[in-house]
Amino acid sequence: MATLQLTASTLAVTPAAGQLEFDGHFYATDSGNIRAKVNRLIQTTAQATTSGTSIDFTSIPNWVKRITVMFQGVSTSGTSPLRVQIGSGTVTTTGYAGGMITYNTNSLEGATVTNGFPVDIANAGSSATTARHGTVTITNISGNSFVSTSVIGFSPGGLIGAHGGSSVTLASALDRVRITTVNGTDTFDGGSVNILYEG
Repeated sequence: MATLQLTASTLAVTPAAGQLEFDGHFYATDSGNIRAKVNRLIQTTAQATTSGTSIDFTSIPNWVKRITVMFQGVSTSGTSPLRVQIGSGTVTTTGYAGGMITYNTNSLEGATVTNGFPVDIANAGSSATTARHGTVTITNISGNSFVSTSVIGFSPGGLIGAHGGSSVTLASALDRVRITTVNGTDTFDGGSVNILYEG
């Protein structure tokens, strides 16, 4: 079975309905003439988390159903926890329902989180040198409602890891993601973040 590859110069206009169409989604037809939507996985450009109090990813298409926020060695100038926030036109900073547990070699600490999807929470084991590694996965449950799952590991020493979950409903279609410090004053000073999105 041959595969047809369309280049940017080939795809001059939106294709009409048929074996391939584009309307925020691609569709394919199998040998049984059954058409199925093909999910797209798009990776944006990684952003260095070496300055500022927030990192934004904007212009996210309205067909997106899942976003994975990735952290590699992200650290800040202080001990303020990090949040992932989403929004439509502007970032939504309230109305999140969920929480997180962090753990170190000696204890567990947990907290309710209402100001974003949790990356970490205030913990006696955290310090300005704490670096975060892992993902926060945001999934559309219906309409403009989203749920999250956080799986984060830390280095060096002190904290070991964190797990959390949350949900929020936006007023309209999601178009942006922000990674920020809770206190709004601690600045990023190491690492990088990126997102994958799919629909």
